[in-house]
Amino acid sequence: MNRFSAQARVLLADPEAVVGPLCEHMLEHGAEVEKSGGAHILKLRGTSVRFTREGAATLVDVDAANLEELYYARMTVASHILEFSGASVPEIAWEGDGRQLSRPPNFQIFEVAGVGQVTPRMRRITLAGEDVARFAQMEALHLNILVQHPDVGEPQWPTVGPNGLVGWADPDRRPSFRKYTVRSVDVAACRIDVDFVLHADAGPGSAFAENAAKGDRVGIVGPGGGGLAEADWYLFAGDETALPAIGRMLEHLPASARGKALIEVADEREIQPLHFKAAVDVEWLFRKGAPAGSTTLLADAVRRTGFPRDGSAVYAWAGCEFDAFRALRSYLRKEIGLKKHEHLVVSYWRRGMSEEEA
Repeated sequence: MNRFSAQARVLLADPEAVVGPLCEHMLEHGAEVEKSGGAHILKLRGTSVRFTREGAATLVDVDAANLEELYYARMTVASHILEFSGASVPEIAWEGDGRQLSRPPNFQIFEVAGVGQVTPRMRRITLAGEDVARFAQMEALHLNILVQHPDVGEPQWPTVGPNGLVGWADPDRRPSFRKYTVRSVDVAACRIDVDFVLHADAGPGSAFAENAAKGDRVGIVGPGGGGLAEADWYLFAGDETALPAIGRMLEHLPASARGKALIEVADEREIQPLHFKAAVDVEWLFRKGAPAGSTTLLADAVRRTGFPRDGSAVYAWAGCEFDAFRALRSYLRKEIGLKKHEHLVVSYWRRGMSEEEA
């Protein structure tokens, strides 16, 4: 199997003050770090990075299975070198594979092919593009939509600089990144559906959904984010922001799967049809006029849900507001005793804060 590699020769004022903290930081993200003959070796998901000294320079060698993984590794290393270098900003220029990249390999330009209303507060936008098969995997359900700055006429698309970092023609007016779930994928038709919750106090993402029109060009980065794990019994819990992910995961469960899905929405008008074969009981929870994020509906419903005690493999997935996220994660870990591989609880938003603030 062909491997991809890149190298950079970086002049650092204090190499150990940069490389050491960088490797320590990556341990928090699941990396393995080892030292061998004066070299620092960083390994993460099949990618390896080797830091060695050559006179006054630090040599960085990156090895990866494919060009996209190489891109991520170069970008991760470069950004953290700059972060830990402080006021002394070193020059980074990659050689080897990846020099031909003009745009991030996980970036595509799609076109709005349709806009429809699922429920009064849920809008579905259909996007057409060339490589939609990459979004069909269930291991990573999300993508980032580039919401263009309101003062930009022509859309800005990302470029890749010699240092491996993303650049913009007008950095002060670069797009906002907003994460959404790929609700469905039609590989044959080269289309994907993305569902958006519409808010009265529309942020960039909601405003994009309200104003999107057929023919608009949209920048997409992805896929990414956690997805569906294999189990016998499932618990799904979330508010309307997590509903697209829950709906898609339910549709992909085998008929033999069992479980419970708890979905919090504003009222009965926000119920949408979910089609699946698994023996999963769906319970809709209604706020009935209470503001989103102001109730304990979801956490209370999870607490009254019985987990199987027959040895079944269990997987719990939840997406919700920050306070509910903290309550659910604590309950599933401390009281139910789920291990790391048995649950994924994520905060999709935080009441009273924009995505940047949260």
